[in-house]
Parts: sequence; structure tokens; C-alpha cells
Amino acid sequence: MKVRSVLTALALVVAPGVAVVGTASDAFAVTKISHATATQMFRDVGITWSSSGGCSDRNNSTCTSFEQLNLATAQGAQTLKRATGCALNITGGTETGHASGTYSHWNGYKLDYGKNTCVTSYIKNTFSYIGLRGDGAPQYKSGSGNIYADEGNHWDVLYYNCGGC
Repeated sequence: MKVRSVLTALALVVAPGVAVVGTASDAFAVTKISHATATQMFRDVGITWSSSGGCSDRNNSTCTSFEQLNLATAQGAQTLKRATGCALNITGGTETGHASGTYSHWNGYKLDYGKNTCVTSYIKNTFSYIGLRGDGAPQYKSGSGNIYADEGNHWDVLYYNCGGC
């Protein structure tokens, strides 16, 4: 039996109930969490959230939803809050209306944060500038590999992992 097959089988046995994303050759597990679980995780560390519509319906673009958020994404937000000590307000989650793709808001990999001087200074002074994204947004990469894009009025953050949680 090939090593990859053994590792894939172990991942499926060790982590029951975890959604597997990708193909057999690049499979990795992501754990999806509910809106309620995410909001409790955010409350636990003092992260706030808001929506222009004052709602949390995943299918309404004016809401801010965390339904089907990746656990590592929520943990990444907690890591950022703890590392910065800054006020952190989430303005975008897994709701419809964001760009599509594998590593998208809808698929649980991204969060948007309202900008403030504290968060912006931390990102620009701690992470490495890696150039402009295709849409012109300046990007910064954390030591753990997560990507922070400055979209003007907010930070669009792509979490590949929990950021060292």
C-alpha cells in the first residue's frame, strides 16, 4: 500500500465527521462550524461582527454569516485578535456576494475585517508585503502563510490555517 493511501485512510479514520476537500492526490480535511459556534469563539476573545443588513442569513449578501466557516478560519481570527490586541470587527463571512473560488468566503476560508489604525499597523509592520493581487489590492503574507489583502475600506483575509493557534 502506498504511503499516501495509508495517510489518506488514517485521516478519514482519525477525523470522522470532517469534510474532505480536494482530490485523492491533494486531499486535506477541513472542519466546518456553525454560525453559533463561530460567534461564541469570537465572543470568547472580544471580536465583534456587524452587517449592513443587521442579519446573519448566509443567502443574503447584506448579512454577515459564519455558517459553514472553517474552524481554522475562526481560530485564525482568534489568533489575530490575541496577537494584535486591537479591536477587531468582522464585516464579511460566508454569506453570498463575495468572489467565488476554492479559497473563498463561501467555502469558509475568508473573513473581512473593518480597518482601523491598530490592525493596519500590525499587518503592515509584522507581515511581508508580497505584491498586488490581480484586482490591485496590496497583499501581505503572515509567517504561517495566510494572506491579508487591503481592499481599501477593509481587510480581506484568506486563512489557509489557524495562524499558529
